[in-house]
Amino acid sequence: MALKCGIVGLPNVGKSTLFNCLSNAKAQSANFPFCTIEPNLGVINVPDERLERLVDIVKPQNTVPTTVEIVDIAGLVKGASKGEGLGNKFLANIRETHAILHVLRCFEDDNIVHVDGSVDPIRDKEVIDTELQLKDLETVETRLQKVSKQASIGDKDARKQADLLERIKTSLEQGISARAVEREDSEEELFQEMQLLTGKPVLYVCNVEETAVVNGNAHVERVRAMAASEGAGALIIGAGIEADIAELEDAEERAMFLSDIGLEEAGVAKLIRSAYALLKLQTYFTAGEKEVRAWTVKEGSTAPQAAGVIHTDFEKGFIRAEVMQYADFVDLGSEQAVKEAGKLSIEGKEYIVQDGDIMHFRFNV
Repeated sequence: MALKCGIVGLPNVGKSTLFNCLSNAKAQSANFPFCTIEPNLGVINVPDERLERLVDIVKPQNTVPTTVEIVDIAGLVKGASKGEGLGNKFLANIRETHAILHVLRCFEDDNIVHVDGSVDPIRDKEVIDTELQLKDLETVETRLQKVSKQASIGDKDARKQADLLERIKTSLEQGISARAVEREDSEEELFQEMQLLTGKPVLYVCNVEETAVVNGNAHVERVRAMAASEGAGALIIGAGIEADIAELEDAEERAMFLSDIGLEEAGVAKLIRSAYALLKLQTYFTAGEKEVRAWTVKEGSTAPQAAGVIHTDFEKGFIRAEVMQYADFVDLGSEQAVKEAGKLSIEGKEYIVQDGDIMHFRFNV
């Protein structure tokens, strides 16, 4: 399951610096390389100490972490919804992502010019929101015209679509993003299919100066309050500091650097995990001598659905899952020891996968 997150924001807020930090594998794991697919697209490993611990115990021939694709989307400007500043291309890039990392400038620096002349992260956020909302409104109105004709002649499905589109249109006209529109479970598939720019989950990333990386500043407090009102998350990161950390070759050097500024881990590690969690995803593991691997599933997935992530035949022919809890495996030190302790469970089609489960599947096709 490839998760793609887009980094958005106004020009000169630190997006590219942050992307470059993310693109440096040394900041996350010296064992797994960063892969650049295009100049503005990278595949980043999701930091997970559990995977590293399993590797230490099992000592496999191969290790495969779970990943997130990060897209550095060039700075949006006012008028992007109408094509200003190559806006159409940038908006198309956002449409292809699953979630948005919205970088906001929360630092003062006279040497870095702000496009609007002063630092105000809430104003900046509203500029981006407005452009995305205007583009979504255009999309919704076009679709509503088509659906309304079908609804007028008694098409029940069209009527349901029209009802949802009308609610979204009203929200957007009020300057409220589509993600805030209340939806029935039966409407969720249609909502996701529309790929609305403001329908995607968002994490606000507060880019701060070194002195604010631990506790934030007044700008961060405003962003936190705004994010809380939307039911969104906010994360502090110092892109400049992260760039310095990424330059350090040695893991001990990085740990000492972080300790000196009062951090337990690099901000990019938190950011990657936050991006992973933004879509309510979780990890299960397969562990054997040939390979220890992390697999991504949505929260609430059943055992057959988890098996299907490996191969569709595993889901079609699912018989059972052999499940070990991560803590039991680490405490006891091997699969055999887990079995002998009676802590390996046999689960059927109704089993809901838990984050960190170590699983083996039995299937017949």
